[in-house]
Amino acid sequence: MTKQVLTIAGSDSGGGAGIQGDLKAMSANGTFAMSVITSITAQNTKGVRAIYDLPESIIESQIDAIFEDFEVASVKTGMLSTASIVATVSRKLKQFGVKTLVVDPVMVSKSGHQLLKPDAIEALKNQLIPLGLLITPNIHEAELLSGTQIKTLAEARQAAKLIHTLGCSNVLIKGGHLLERPATDLLYDGRFFRIYPGEFIDTPNTHGTGCTYASAIAANLALGKALPNAIEAAKIYLLNTIRHSVPIGHGHGPTNHFYFLSN
Repeated sequence: MTKQVLTIAGSDSGGGAGIQGDLKAMSANGTFAMSVITSITAQNTKGVRAIYDLPESIIESQIDAIFEDFEVASVKTGMLSTASIVATVSRKLKQFGVKTLVVDPVMVSKSGHQLLKPDAIEALKNQLIPLGLLITPNIHEAELLSGTQIKTLAEARQAAKLIHTLGCSNVLIKGGHLLERPATDLLYDGRFFRIYPGEFIDTPNTHGTGCTYASAIAANLALGKALPNAIEAAKIYLLNTIRHSVPIGHGHGPTNHFYFLSN
């Protein structure tokens, strides 16, 4: 049976990140992708113009519709912009007994701009993160969650230990902004560390890389891969989407989710 994967996140009208990026990445990794939209954004490669958060009742109804009809193999969450949305999503995931949950804590942008209000961050830490099989913070988010500064792998290890105490089973700190070894990711399972070295590709077209990575991990978990192998497969996929990124728009262009279909 085709594995079915769900993303719960905001919509990106530019198509490179958010729900749109998630659906592309999940499909490209061999699963059937489904979505629950939490917010609608008006954005393009240059930035976000406006955000409209959907009512919690609509978010809840979307989740109910999915779980009453489909066999959801894994779930990935993205931007949950308010404390009440975090609470709604967390409550429904607990209700449906979701075990394979990848939490992309969309809290801080690549430039370091904080995207969530303090109460939403606290709700994320107290309600959603403890439900996760994996959390995938970037360096900025890992610093916010751990309360520490991260410039080296040693500091990333310490931060991973602190984030793990929030209750998530595994912590993957993404190293795209790691000064010591750029593009090197670090996985911590509560006992052991695993390093995923990567190639730093110098391109401005990286819009949606965090969404793409977490979604690819969720898809590979749904396919039955063990977490370390799912991350490895997703990282290889991500590097190829960046390597073949699409130079469109006038800002940070998107990655190429279906690079393997190009001539």
